[in-house]
Amino acid sequence: MFLPFFENLRQAGLPVSLREYLTFLEAMNRNIVLYDVEGFYYLARSAMVKDERLIDRFDRAFAASFEGLDQISAEDVVDAVDLPKEWLEKMAEKFLSPEEKAEIEALGGFDKLMETLKERLKEQQGRHQGGNKWVGTAGTSPFGAYGYNPEGVRIGQNESRHQRAVKVWDKREFRNLDDTVELGTRNIKVALKRLRQWARDGANEELDLEGTIRATAEHGYLDVQTRPERRNAVKVVLFLDVGGSMDPHIKLVEELFSAARAEFKHLEYYYFHNCLYEGVWRDNSRRWNEQIPTDEVLRTYGPDYKCIFVGDASMSPYEIAYPGGANEHWNAEAGQVWLERARTQWPDHLWINPVMERSWPYTQSIQMIRDIFEDSMVPMTLEGLDRGMRDLAR
Repeated sequence: MFLPFFENLRQAGLPVSLREYLTFLEAMNRNIVLYDVEGFYYLARSAMVKDERLIDRFDRAFAASFEGLDQISAEDVVDAVDLPKEWLEKMAEKFLSPEEKAEIEALGGFDKLMETLKERLKEQQGRHQGGNKWVGTAGTSPFGAYGYNPEGVRIGQNESRHQRAVKVWDKREFRNLDDTVELGTRNIKVALKRLRQWARDGANEELDLEGTIRATAEHGYLDVQTRPERRNAVKVVLFLDVGGSMDPHIKLVEELFSAARAEFKHLEYYYFHNCLYEGVWRDNSRRWNEQIPTDEVLRTYGPDYKCIFVGDASMSPYEIAYPGGANEHWNAEAGQVWLERARTQWPDHLWINPVMERSWPYTQSIQMIRDIFEDSMVPMTLEGLDRGMRDLAR
């Protein structure tokens, strides 16, 4: 019965093999999920999806495979609600409080509830709005949508409002990750994990299972071995554009910064405005009186660091190409000169741009920065960060 679901996944572009499908069937045969549509969704997703970027495709295929409840006739619904009593009891245990169950028992129990639903569906013709009897919306009937009833059956509503429905007769729609959407902190961490070079350092705090087995076999008694924890040894110097045209991207850049600090143990960061010049800073509130010479930063961090610039690269072309072109101070050397020095110091470099990639050709300064970085510029999307991290890791 799940073969159409499997075919929909393949047609949606998911690399699902028979191995994943058989794993899913085995889990179903073992009754890992019972009486729980949401649990069934997560079980199927865990078995079928191995890459978070494909979750959105899976959700669409899942919805296409199990959709239709909002389009079937009332007679079909009547047939569908002929459910085992134990199924309803399980749903009650999961979704209803003891007080709510007591209310329903006082009114005749689940049998009465489902019997009434069948009768209403047979009697009703057309859509109903409000009221306390018919299957409709915005009322207090036990059956319908957007209303309130302590023993309700929700029909034709895309979300729960009062968390009171006993059974959700809705088409489930899932929308989550996609590799063309802008990111949240969690998704950014997933992408940044592409830039990893593992090394063991620190105290011997992690269990060395293989070493423990080997030592126990050699000595004839349990000989627990430990080792330093494995950490990401990549070193990163991060330059963040702030102010002006970057203001609309503050939240997104904050999420990237938060994810980078969590992911990279060796991270150094500095702020700049529009283009790199002779000075950068660590605290935006003291940017004028506590600037750090860019030359000093170039001398401090060796070529083993990965260099990442984050900025929209949207400015006057003069700010890049000419001395004195900066809009806030007189720069003795052009911004391009400083960017070239940074690229020379850190051969592994990348520019991350929060502006949509399709808009880049319409801004001259973005094209100039791309030329300086020899096309090492990626958009701030999951796909863009993934591509950038792979390039830096080479």
